[in-house]
Amino acid sequence: MALSESVQNSLDEATSSLRNALAFAARNERPTTCSSIAKILTEIEHVKGFDDVMDSIERMTDELS
Repeated sequence: MALSESVQNSLDEATSSLRNALAFAARNERPTTCSSIAKILTEIEHVKGFDDVMDSIERMTDELS
């Protein structure tokens, strides 16, 4: 089951906001702040990617059944 459109849109909005925050943080904040924001961005991308992997596994399982 793919991510719902509302979840996908929310994750995309969060990514956009965090990238904006990272750009500002790069100029004004400590490196640990930038690192933390970057980690959150990475985790969001992992959520999207993991969901795609799970969809692929489900399709393969269905094909074998």
